[in-house]
Amino acid sequence: MIFFQSLTKADLAELLLPLSAPRDRGLTDDEFEKKRAKRAKFRAQQIFHWVYQRYVTEWDEMTDLSKDLREWLKANVEIFRLTERVNQQALDGTHKFLWTLHDQKTIESVIIPAALQEKSGADAVARLDGRDPGTFRDDEEKETEATQMQKGVRFSGAKTDAKLNEGQWRRLTACISSQVGCAMACKFCLTGVQGLDRSLQTHEIVTQVHELRMRAPITNIVFMGMGEPLHNFENVAKACEILIDQDGLGFSKRKVTVSTSGLVPAITELGKRVDVGLAISLNASTDEQRSAIMPVNKKWNLAALMKACREFPLGPHRRITFEYVLLKDFNDSLEDAERVIKLTRGIPSKVNLIPFNEHSGAEFKRPDDIRVKAFQRYLLDRGVTATVRISRGRDILAACGQLRSIFGTARGTDRHKDWKELPVLQNHS
Repeated sequence: MIFFQSLTKADLAELLLPLSAPRDRGLTDDEFEKKRAKRAKFRAQQIFHWVYQRYVTEWDEMTDLSKDLREWLKANVEIFRLTERVNQQALDGTHKFLWTLHDQKTIESVIIPAALQEKSGADAVARLDGRDPGTFRDDEEKETEATQMQKGVRFSGAKTDAKLNEGQWRRLTACISSQVGCAMACKFCLTGVQGLDRSLQTHEIVTQVHELRMRAPITNIVFMGMGEPLHNFENVAKACEILIDQDGLGFSKRKVTVSTSGLVPAITELGKRVDVGLAISLNASTDEQRSAIMPVNKKWNLAALMKACREFPLGPHRRITFEYVLLKDFNDSLEDAERVIKLTRGIPSKVNLIPFNEHSGAEFKRPDDIRVKAFQRYLLDRGVTATVRISRGRDILAACGQLRSIFGTARGTDRHKDWKELPVLQNHS
């Protein structure tokens, strides 16, 4: 049995080729093959529309397909589904989903509503100076946020009762996983604690987006969940092809971003294979720093990484995003900021600063807001586009670096029960 979500449209058309047209004696062999290929391509397009755009998951409901074709599909192709084990909604509207795979392993995906993010350039400077009244919807929200900050709660936004499918959100980003666990062992990331169990197959990656889109109108995709996407290159690249197929899930190439800790050869291959956005998890300004927190740097250092970024093909108005997790008293000095400027010089890019999201057992701390804003201002004043990511879903461990296989590590022990221990603010499971 073949899983439908593992197939590109071309793969599906090839499967359908023998079924696509009876032999017509009036046609030459070449004419017959062209007719058969055209019909197979049309049928593949029809099926992609049914599954990915109409959200139909039963072959018998695809009424414009012949009965014989539907019977063949039922016998040979399965529309894969993930089992939702539990979901949680954070105070700010962020939704985290725990999925059970066919082998009973678990992964997490997150829907992130549009955040009140700091903008770049002059807008960001204005905000730093307190001249952006649009940060909060009203005085009550501003007071709520200020009170939370004083208490050290640091939620990413005011409490909301809005549902994901109500159409109120400007943007809904799906943060999806590419592996069960992660082998990169970055010291600031909770996913790395559990190690790597296995890579996800193409259908398991695509189905995360498919399932989430059946629940909410997803607008953007980021491969920033569990795992190192480029450590699972073939499955991730193929999934991207399906995600941006306009007859399939239909995302713009500008709306799909693959993040990596710095697997240099795979960055080069990604640029050749599929046209999507690239995000680099930088997190340090020297090799000594980076190797201390990211073992991947010992194999591909900053010089090799920056070279790959300079050579990565970018279309007009496209930029690489450099993610920079700020760790208190480790990489958050103005000297670090100056070195970041030198590293990224000449690369069409922006820097996304991420104040560390603390979790149980973490050896690092989150820098205070004054230090974060000073780092950002240093970059902005020198012409570098720099934003501060307002972390979403921190109250349910859905923020950057906090995802993992709950109800155990990747290998299925029952030592970690984060879902059970956290207060369930809204549970729709």
